[in-house]
Amino acid sequence: MQTKFLIGTYTKKNSQGIYSVKLDSSTKRLLDLHLLVHTQNPTYLGVSAANNLYTVSKNGERGGVGAYNLSNAPVTLINEALGAGSPPAYVGIDEARQLVFSGNYHQSTVTVFKINADGSITQTDQVTHQGLTGPAEEQDTPHVHFCDLTPDNRLVVCDLGMDLVVVYNVTKDGKLTAVSRYQSEPGFGSRHIAFSPTNPTIAYLLGELSSNLEVLKYNPVNGEFKHLQTISTIPADWNTHNGAAAIHVSSDGKYIYTSNRGQNTIAVFQTQSDNSVTMIQAISTEGDFPRDFAFDATENFIVCANQETDNLTLFERNATTGLLTLIQKDFPCPEGVCVKLVTQK
Repeated sequence: MQTKFLIGTYTKKNSQGIYSVKLDSSTKRLLDLHLLVHTQNPTYLGVSAANNLYTVSKNGERGGVGAYNLSNAPVTLINEALGAGSPPAYVGIDEARQLVFSGNYHQSTVTVFKINADGSITQTDQVTHQGLTGPAEEQDTPHVHFCDLTPDNRLVVCDLGMDLVVVYNVTKDGKLTAVSRYQSEPGFGSRHIAFSPTNPTIAYLLGELSSNLEVLKYNPVNGEFKHLQTISTIPADWNTHNGAAAIHVSSDGKYIYTSNRGQNTIAVFQTQSDNSVTMIQAISTEGDFPRDFAFDATENFIVCANQETDNLTLFERNATTGLLTLIQKDFPCPEGVCVKLVTQK
């Protein structure tokens, strides 16, 4: 059986855009990397149920979100929604309301787009984060790094600059209203958040600057979070730079996986009966700066992209223990920063 992944990249060196790669689960090998979309700095990707691709897009001095039809061969551009300034850092999709969300790190904004019948997008709302920021050098201004859905279909936004998580109500027309704010410790650097697939009241918040993982209790009545635990993604004696990056949770809710850029590992955490987590493994990604990774559909494999060494790494995953085993490294892929499973045929 072969599974396809899309790889979003920076195009600062040799990359030309969005690539596709296949995983052959019978031979346990990655193969057939090729350029799918020629575009500039497509650093985050989302694929809709209609098989349309929504990606970070940059065109000259303008940035925004691009929409592509993956059902066409070659893939065709539907439209781009661009504005002045830097492109966003994250793209999320709301299938129920047919919306796309983007979070802009440099402009401190959350933008909402309506998905039209043809897959094109039209902006419906935008909010700008303002307020006190953290003490780290990277926290010079608010920096929105993530915006996606809670289990009850609110929008949850991580602001790295403010050490903040904001929850918004979303109307069917794509309008936002803030309902709660959760403040982490100064310098935490809120980057991404993931909810437990089996317990929608438990979330895991990853701090880029602190290399810490917070376990949070989510209250769907008022959209508020409560702190339960903080645990490091790196050893206590690690004294060189590290930035936590991606976080994913297994579908059984038992294991949490995070990537470390610096230590260059994937850290594996196991959930406990009291909702706390314990680290059970830290495995080398066999490359430098692992910004993202993804499960295959069976969750028996993980594909990881190492940005600075231009390679993909393949791990086999034990579903019972949660542990990872290296099975392939040094698979060439230029400047990979986003890994997205494609489930459509």
